[in-house]
Amino acid sequence: MQADGKAPRRFVIALGGNAILPVGKRGTFDEQLEVTGQTMDQVAQLARDGHEIVMSHGNGPVVGNIVLRGDAGEQLHGIPAMPMFVCGADSQGGLGFLLQQALQNSLRAVGIERAVAAVVTQVRVDPADPAFDRPSKPIGPFYDERQARLLERENGWSVVQDAGRGWRRVVPSPQPLEVVEWPAIEALLNAGVLTVAVGGGGIPVVREPDGRLRGVDAVIDKDRASALLGRLVGADTLMIVTQIEKVYLRFGQPDAEALDSVPAARAGELLAAGEFPPGSMGPKIEAALSFLEHGGREVIITDPGSILAAAAGRAGTRIAP
Repeated sequence: MQADGKAPRRFVIALGGNAILPVGKRGTFDEQLEVTGQTMDQVAQLARDGHEIVMSHGNGPVVGNIVLRGDAGEQLHGIPAMPMFVCGADSQGGLGFLLQQALQNSLRAVGIERAVAAVVTQVRVDPADPAFDRPSKPIGPFYDERQARLLERENGWSVVQDAGRGWRRVVPSPQPLEVVEWPAIEALLNAGVLTVAVGGGGIPVVREPDGRLRGVDAVIDKDRASALLGRLVGADTLMIVTQIEKVYLRFGQPDAEALDSVPAARAGELLAAGEFPPGSMGPKIEAALSFLEHGGREVIITDPGSILAAAAGRAGTRIAP
């Protein structure tokens, strides 16, 4: 039991890129380590209260950068570029290490001895998913429109304007159907291990008729994959950590309204009415509703600096059945 008498919970904490590298930073390792350490300090406090925690993370900027490095290496040095799904696995390893080490250091700072492990995770998708014909997931750096259009013509990319911050490459983002390693992740949680999994939404794979797995080029939405993982491991709470502390109605408008809590049915109505755009809050609300429809107790949406307060009900937006 916690000090307040409440039973520990099983959390899935889906960390957006802002919890690792806020917009405006260059992306050096030292920058990522500093920001991640601040986020993990809060996760360590949750662990001190006895909660079971599995974390996921986004990888949109990182996997795009890894793809670009591979392309540059092939052009300059003749080193074969790797498929995008291998680049996704690389991003899982690198960011998983970053989170794992930062959390280990944060735990040590508060005198807690708990094991931490990162699991390179495959997520099965449907090869016939229509998302393969409609790229929508932004990856890599931001460009101005002239640069983006040039890269579109030269490389055959699809590019879009991303939330008014610039232009980015977009790739297919199919729906997650199965977290291949979920039994191993559940075993780690049951053993008290704080776990990092489904990084970047997981490595997209399809299952062949003979049962073999094969990687495919795509980037799965990490919130949807986190909701699926939460259902599989019986999580009570899905926490989606993003750039803003609360969900807003009429976001960005003079009359914007922050939501402290909203019933799932109402959130679904607002989503259907177009209140939450597909390029920003929409997938998060979809993931929240999916998690709750399959037995989850609550979803919390908040920013990196409010993780502890949101877990205690003092910050963020809470969505419940």
